[in-house]
Amino acid sequence: MSVFDELAGQEAVVAQLRNAVAGSQPASGATTSLQPPAKRHGMTHAWLFTGPPGSGRSVAARAFASALLCPYGGCGECASCRQVRAGTHADLLLVRPDGLSYGVKQTRDLVLRAAGAPSGGRWRVVLFEDADRCTEAAANALLKAIEEPAPRTVWLLCAPSAEDLVTTIRSRCRVMTLRVPPSEAVAKVLAERDGIDYDLALACARAAQGHIGRARRLALDPAAAARREAVLKVPVQSMSLGPALAAAAALVKTAEDEAKTMTEQLDEPEREALRRAFGEGSTGKGVAKAMRGMAGAMKDLEDRQKSRATRVKRDTLDSALLELAAFYRDVLMVQVGADVELANSDHADDLRRLAQGTTPEATLRRIEAVMRCRERVTANVAPLLAAEELTISLLRG
Repeated sequence: MSVFDELAGQEAVVAQLRNAVAGSQPASGATTSLQPPAKRHGMTHAWLFTGPPGSGRSVAARAFASALLCPYGGCGECASCRQVRAGTHADLLLVRPDGLSYGVKQTRDLVLRAAGAPSGGRWRVVLFEDADRCTEAAANALLKAIEEPAPRTVWLLCAPSAEDLVTTIRSRCRVMTLRVPPSEAVAKVLAERDGIDYDLALACARAAQGHIGRARRLALDPAAAARREAVLKVPVQSMSLGPALAAAAALVKTAEDEAKTMTEQLDEPEREALRRAFGEGSTGKGVAKAMRGMAGAMKDLEDRQKSRATRVKRDTLDSALLELAAFYRDVLMVQVGADVELANSDHADDLRRLAQGTTPEATLRRIEAVMRCRERVTANVAPLLAAEELTISLLRG
């Protein structure tokens, strides 16, 4: 088994990463090289993994990190590979921005930590998910580290598109563009790894448009499947003003419920861990003094959690909007008679009914309205107002 087996339908990317891993190995009989990775065949010091949601950007980056840190080139079973999978490897700095943005102070601290020598392996790997969330000042701090890399540090950045990062950063990275994996490849992974019935896995893979994580949730979590059904009722319900506004409220509530479910699983354990760190429930000398400092730390934690909750709410609403766009894309494909796989083939009756009741031009306008709503939510427009404007636009066609 290899760490790259987790990547579904990304054969071209895997081939390039394997070549880089081979180029990063010391020559036979040589000691571990101290020269920068940019000087070694097939390898460079900075990589940028891009691709649409669900393509597996972070999965590819983590597999590459495992292969670089593994003494066997990514066997997937040794202690090093297991530690990378768990995010506990000493030579892996895993960065996951959990707020709306990633600030310059955080980036400078990261750069300092990344400059250290590896503790045991050949490389010190920084895996930066959602690097596009860096502020302008943070991007400048990150650029300095990539322009003048530490001798044995490798940067792995992830972003939806290369254009989401400043030109100076992406010009210094080797860009790896991942594609949306075929539904059959995703279904095969779910069937083999998770024991999901292949037909169900294939239907969920199509509904998730190749997003492995979402396909797994749709197959295993009835609540996630119910939320998808609620989102796909919006095009059918938006036939008059009253139902259109009700559909907008339901769309936002669906996103908020999903976001609440996700954040609740994270918030309380973090608060409990902070209380334990300050000695809550303990006795002895110094405990009372330590507890006095907990209020400020708890306030900082709550601010970070609030920022994360806002981000998760936006992300879940954006995911719902993408499902709407995919629904109208399927309507358009039915209207023009295109011989393509439909993401929502399980709603074939609704697709045909809407396709017969409108024109391709109107469908395109509805898709544009969905994309416009996504932009407004990103620009911090109140979600309910943006959703109401969207459903009214869907009503007008």
